[in-house]
Amino acid sequence: MYHAPATHSQTTLTTAPPTSHHFDQLPIIDISGLYSPDLPIRLHTAEALGKAAREVGFFYITGHAVSRLMRSHLIEQTRDFFDLPLTEKMRYYIGNSGNLAHRGYVPEGEEVFATGKHDRKEAFDLGFEHSVDDPDVIAGTPMHGLNVWPEQTGFEAAIRTYYQAVFALGQTLLHGFALALGLAEDAFDGFIQNPTSQLRLIHYPFDASASDSPGIGAHTDYECFTILLPTAPGLEVVNGEGKWIDAPPMEDAFIVNIGDLMEIWSGGTFVATAHRVRKVSTERYSFPLFFGCDYHTRVEPLPAFATAETIQKYPALNAGEHLFAQTAQSFGYLKVRLNNGSLKLGHHARPLNSFGPSEHKL
Repeated sequence: MYHAPATHSQTTLTTAPPTSHHFDQLPIIDISGLYSPDLPIRLHTAEALGKAAREVGFFYITGHAVSRLMRSHLIEQTRDFFDLPLTEKMRYYIGNSGNLAHRGYVPEGEEVFATGKHDRKEAFDLGFEHSVDDPDVIAGTPMHGLNVWPEQTGFEAAIRTYYQAVFALGQTLLHGFALALGLAEDAFDGFIQNPTSQLRLIHYPFDASASDSPGIGAHTDYECFTILLPTAPGLEVVNGEGKWIDAPPMEDAFIVNIGDLMEIWSGGTFVATAHRVRKVSTERYSFPLFFGCDYHTRVEPLPAFATAETIQKYPALNAGEHLFAQTAQSFGYLKVRLNNGSLKLGHHARPLNSFGPSEHKL
């Protein structure tokens, strides 16, 4: 754990320029202090979060409020779903979710990264539950809609419960990041009223042909930050020297990484670090919660970080359009529509892997 000196004033949490990001392991941070009613204790924990976000962009968190029982039910229900025949799972195919809501089953080969290749995995995607009369649902705004729920007994209850708990954890972390940046604790709350936060249930099947080799699909994450529950080794993070660092699961810990939007808001003070999953033969499951903000949020360096340099490096973007543009360039059913002209991206759409240390983009 990073040990930061206790402080009694937000003004002492001034941000330092990003470091060279040289690290050989991920820091471990006990975030229980963020739940304290005492501001000095929350500030103390925020100092540790800020140090990790500046120097690494990836870290473990312990002391959270997501119970083992919730996590156990999540894993059990996910395993049972992916054990179903492909024909049954395809009843919930993500390409049929309607109005670009982007929810449902993702078969192997559907998701393609910037290399043009695909990882061997399948997934089930769901998001913040919007009501049928939500204006963005009615308008057909991408990434908005109702979740697709399999008929499997217990699946919806277990996944809903986990989503609510890990989303609440994300809100707590967001307050910690605000304090770490020297901002008011609720500085980001107005951007998280009807968010695009997405939970993915990912299954990497047993692959006898894999030989513990570098995987494909190295990338940064599109949203504010990611809260990952892994179940087996395989995740790797690139450091400032271009070396890939293992990030194995740790008991009762989540892995958190900074995403594109937080890098922009902080003017690069926090870094979105590239990562990938190695090809290993072991069957494994992974559960990332991509903590996003409201679709129509304009994201640009916040006033405290807006300099001539950062404004040029990070031109303002629409959070939802950025997320959907990155998604549309990765998923087969959306790429078909892009290619046939039935779907168009805004002219400000960025290519995949636009953030993080540029010298190590893959």
